[in-house]
Amino acid sequence: MAKAGSVSRLLRALMRAGQAQKNFIERLGAAAPKPAKRSAVSRKNKRGPHTEILKTRQHGRPDVTPAPGKWIASNFAYSSPPPESHASRMAYWLYLPDNTPASAMRHGLPLIVMLHGCQQSATQFAKGSRMNHLAESKGYAVLYPQQSLSVQAHRCWRWYSPAVQAGGAEAGALVALIEAVCKRHRIDRRRIYVCGISAGAGMAAILVLNYPELFAAAGLHSGPIYGAGHNAVEGMRVMRHGSAADPCAPVDQAIARHGARSTSSAASSFPAIPAILIHGDDDKAVHPVNQDQLTLQWLRINHMPSRGVDQRITHKPAGRAGKRNAFVTRDYVIGNKPVLRVVRIAGLAHEWSGGDSSERFHASAGPDASLMMLSFFSKHRR
Repeated sequence: MAKAGSVSRLLRALMRAGQAQKNFIERLGAAAPKPAKRSAVSRKNKRGPHTEILKTRQHGRPDVTPAPGKWIASNFAYSSPPPESHASRMAYWLYLPDNTPASAMRHGLPLIVMLHGCQQSATQFAKGSRMNHLAESKGYAVLYPQQSLSVQAHRCWRWYSPAVQAGGAEAGALVALIEAVCKRHRIDRRRIYVCGISAGAGMAAILVLNYPELFAAAGLHSGPIYGAGHNAVEGMRVMRHGSAADPCAPVDQAIARHGARSTSSAASSFPAIPAILIHGDDDKAVHPVNQDQLTLQWLRINHMPSRGVDQRITHKPAGRAGKRNAFVTRDYVIGNKPVLRVVRIAGLAHEWSGGDSSERFHASAGPDASLMMLSFFSKHRR
C-alpha cells in the first residue's frame, strides 16, 4: 500500500498539467448512484463470485450531453470482493444506442469500455470525450466503469500496483463487470474494445495483458508505460521519465504468466491485440517518452519486430483558427491492415484531443481522439 504522501504527489503532478490549461469547471456530479435493491432474479441467479448486478435505472442526466440512446446507471456488486479491491461494488454507466445496424441484430452490439483518468468521474469522461454520440452513429454500446473512492481517494485506477498489474484487485473486478454486462445485454463477444486516458490508459493495458482473449483492440491516450513502476513513488517517476530498464521485460513476463495459466497449448499462445496510442508532445504529466516505450511494448504484444516492420507515416498540418493541431500518424501494418497506430499531436497537453474543453483533461482542438479510436476499432474483431 503506497503512503498517502506519495499518492498525493502523484496526483499533484497530474493536476498541475490540467490546471495550467484551464480553470476547472465542476459541471458533473462525481458521486456514484446509490445502490438499488437487489431483484429476486439477481438473488437467485448468481453465476459466480463477481456476477451479481444490482437493478439498473434508466434516466436522462442533465449533466451529460444527451444522445438519443439509453443511458443507464447502475452498481455492479461482487459477493466475494477481489483481494485488495477494498470495495464490494463498482458504479458504472452504460450507453445503449438507438441505432442498431443489421450486423448488431445478428451478432449483438460491439462494446467499448471507457476508463477515466485521475480526478475524473465516469460521467465527466462520457461528456468530455463525446464518445456516446459517435457510438450512436455507428451502433456501439459504451461502458463507463467508475473507480471507487474507497479504493483510491482521487479515483485513480491503480496501474502502479503489483496486484493490479497481475490482473487482480480492480482489474479483476473490471473484467467481471464486463462479463456480467455481456450476459445481461446482447454484446458481440468478438468486438469488445477497451480504451482510457492517463491512469485509465494504464489500466487498459493491464486488462489486455492479463485477459487478452476478451478484447479485440485497445486505445491508450496519454498513458504510462506498462509494468515499470510498482508503487505511487515509482509511478510518478515513470510518468516523468518513462522506464530506465528494458521496456519489453514486463510485457514478456505478462505473456509468460498468461502461458503458465493456460490449460491447453492452443490457449497458451498469446493473441495479438491491435492498439492505437495517442499522446500530446506537450504533455507535462505523462512525458511523451512513455508513448515511445509503449510503442515497443505493443510491437512485442503483436509479435512484430521493433525494426524492419512496414511503417506508413502520415503528416497532417494544423487546421485553421486553432480547430486542429498538427499531428503525425505512424501505422505499423501487416498486409494492408494497421495493427499498431501511433499518433503524436503537436501542442497537446495532458488532455483528450478533440473533446469538450469545459471538462478538465479535454481539449477542444482536434484531431478527434474518440473518432480516431472508433475508426481504428472498426477495423478489428477477435
